Amino acid sequence: MRIKLPKIREIIEAVKALFQGPYTAKFPKEPHVPHPNFRGQYEFNQDKCVGCLACQEVCPVGAISHKDLSDRAGSAKRIMIHYTDICIFCGQCEAACISNHEGIKTSNKWELSFFDRKKESFETIEKELQLCEVCGDPIACKDHLKWISERLGELTYSSPTLYLSRLKNLGIVDDNLVSALKDYGRSDRVKILCAPCRRKTTLTTK
Repeated sequence: MRIKLPKIREIIEAVKALFQGPYTAKFPKEPHVPHPNFRGQYEFNQDKCVGCLACQEVCPVGAISHKDLSDRAGSAKRIMIHYTDICIFCGQCEAACISNHEGIKTSNKWELSFFDRKKESFETIEKELQLCEVCGDPIACKDHLKWISERLGELTYSSPTLYLSRLKNLGIVDDNLVSALKDYGRSDRVKILCAPCRRKTTLTTK
């Protein structure tokens, strides 16, 4: 039986290994530094995410979810949830992000093992919700309404919901407006309303 001689490439690699050391990382003894192009765990950006749920809509495995919570005092928040344990790192969420693809982005985090799946297999951020001033149902995150108004420019003033949200964000709106009638009066039209309430006030106002 003839002995197969090594190829030139294999000889070159063997010589390199004598001077450069092993190719594999020394993890866990030393932290591993992944390649710059490595696509690791996806993470929400608290400042950039507007809570629009575009990432949730395009996720093919349902690794992104949300919860809308409100209390009797009228404060409300949306909790955005990313489940690391079922994420397939496809990048669809980042590609669909309306905030210049910065609301959720890949990181270089690759060591994602954990002991308690119920407590460690996900990450969350909280966004402030805007509630309908008539029925109290969630409309959208306040950052999302701000994002829309900034892109519409002066057209924002064609929608009371948008321009009032914007003025509140700027701190220059009077919150003392109350309805003159109990059931969808004329004053209710100049409020931050969800789509069903906006439709009802338009149809019932004389």
